[in-house]
Amino acid sequence: MAFAPQIQIPATYMRGGTSKGVFFNLTDLPLAAQQPGAYRDAMLLRVIGSPDPYAKHTDGMGGATSSTSKAVIVSKSKRRGYDVDYLFGQVSIDKPYIDYSGNCGNLTAAVGAFAVNNGLVDSLRIPNNGEVVVRIWQVNIGKAINVHVPITNGVVQETGNFDLDGVTFPAAEVKVEFMDPADGEGDMFPTGNLVDDLDVPEFGRLKATMINAGIPTIFVNAADIGYTGTELQDDINSDPVALARFESLRAYGALKMGLIKQLSEAAARQHTPKIAFVAPPRAYTSSSGKAIGIDDMDMLVRALSMGKLHHAMMGTAAVAIATAAAIPGTLVNEAAGGVDRQSVVFGHPSGTLSVGAEALHMHGKWTATKAVMSRSARILMEGRVHIPAPQI
Repeated sequence: MAFAPQIQIPATYMRGGTSKGVFFNLTDLPLAAQQPGAYRDAMLLRVIGSPDPYAKHTDGMGGATSSTSKAVIVSKSKRRGYDVDYLFGQVSIDKPYIDYSGNCGNLTAAVGAFAVNNGLVDSLRIPNNGEVVVRIWQVNIGKAINVHVPITNGVVQETGNFDLDGVTFPAAEVKVEFMDPADGEGDMFPTGNLVDDLDVPEFGRLKATMINAGIPTIFVNAADIGYTGTELQDDINSDPVALARFESLRAYGALKMGLIKQLSEAAARQHTPKIAFVAPPRAYTSSSGKAIGIDDMDMLVRALSMGKLHHAMMGTAAVAIATAAAIPGTLVNEAAGGVDRQSVVFGHPSGTLSVGAEALHMHGKWTATKAVMSRSARILMEGRVHIPAPQI
């Protein structure tokens, strides 16, 4: 029996923030993959190496974690005032499924550099030295993002001395501005409340702040679910009973937020909403062995992504944290001291992160105007990925 040779697709493997993924220029994809649909999904799944019942991604470019099982498609934007359109796909590890229901804030930091390197930004806007603001339309959630890309001698600067907890080596700082970051249409608080009572069989009745900012996120108090907020990955991820309880919490929260119509739909919407638990400051030792003191932070946050505790913090969840912290009365604001603030420093498993946000109360509702954070990004490898041709 004759077998067809593999197809080759130009691609760039990039780290953005505490995530990494495979980046594609839309026009480099096979024609059948330049449109949404089964062929594109099959291609991206094969590139990453999913579904993988061994949960290793040995036969693909993925890293078998929620932070490394990601794909990005960037194209020159036809929208006035934007440079590129950015589509993100969270690739399931063990299922043949790609979730497009939300953005990846960490990889957003790499989209700007990718756009410049691939000629998707007008060369007249790129200084010889300084920075270029890459204007991004985030396709998944229909929002604007500005990424400030440092330029040295006419090319993207990737090296630098900016340290980001959760990333091993320093790099150049990249400022990311999420404009009007409320995710989706309607109220930023979909129930209309800053705090709700959420009934979850495994926990009983919990106080919860449910917000659509950056990414739909459900916040609960760590103490209410039996944690301190200082937990590291193994404390949660090695406990299948705990993970199942968190997934149930996520499903009931998604139902109350109106993201799904029945509980069974949560299994097919793994990327959103996120679950996070918050607590007042407390000293702990990060996953790298770094001592984090009580004075190093305003609060503690631990968040789950794709069913597992994240090793640091998702960028979009950081936007949700900053936005909720800026609004008096939310569980996040209360954990951070219950004071007015436009920025917050929170402790996560890998260290700390500072994020700023602006929120306004208008016409009886809260709205977020902007959220800002610093990340870093760099190319890990570029060339061509090789995969067997998808059979659809």
